[in-house]
Amino acid sequence: MTMNIDIKGPIISNDEAWIYEWFEMDATSPRMIIEQLENANGEDIIVSINSPGGYVDDGSEIYTALKNYPGYVETHIVGLAASAASFIGTAGDKVLISPTAQIMIHNASMGNRGDHRSMDKASEMLKITDRAIVNAYVLKTGKEEQELLDMMAKETWMGAQEALEHGFVDEIMFTNQTFKATASSAVTAMIPQQVIEGFRKGNMKKGQGITKEDLQASLADLKAEILNDLQLHKRNEPKEPTLPPVNQRKLSKLFLNL
Repeated sequence: MTMNIDIKGPIISNDEAWIYEWFEMDATSPRMIIEQLENANGEDIIVSINSPGGYVDDGSEIYTALKNYPGYVETHIVGLAASAASFIGTAGDKVLISPTAQIMIHNASMGNRGDHRSMDKASEMLKITDRAIVNAYVLKTGKEEQELLDMMAKETWMGAQEALEHGFVDEIMFTNQTFKATASSAVTAMIPQQVIEGFRKGNMKKGQGITKEDLQASLADLKAEILNDLQLHKRNEPKEPTLPPVNQRKLSKLFLNL
């Protein structure tokens, strides 16, 4: 029997998952995938991916879990596999892409502030992160590391045929014909980081005597505002959530996102 697993929405950390659930937004955390892999008990799995990317370290955990899975793994890129989701997509024993789907690879990014030493440190961290990410692409495509780093630096978008030609996928779904995808843009679906931090640092916290109904009553206007902002992003240039400065957060919490 084949088990289906979905990777939809941004790649997030385990401790942020409840916030996305409250907003009724798609998101994928490592725990979600690992639990489903454990339940699969070595059976064949098909992983369907439509994600704009997200946190690098959480994406790496998902990638590693898929690579370590003892059964057969087939990844299907059905919409977008961008940023962190792009290297997750390469974890399958076989990678397929829909003729209407896209892959995007680019450099890691992060928010930071401080003196020149802090900036130098942040820059070096990002370079190390890029070199870590590129390993997944090298393993899948067989291309030279520098060629792939150059593609990341240029922010490379690939339709189905381009992804096949570059070796990011093994097959185009539904057809053996050459297919050229139309250029498109994607929208980040990540909740702004300041909202997540507000939930974490504010007076209202999950599990401290405040029910979901309390949150809904108190934050209805906020929810409407945030969802409205996310809709507006569809008509504007995608923006990355602002992360806390490098000297105020765990160094591993970098992200890839549109």
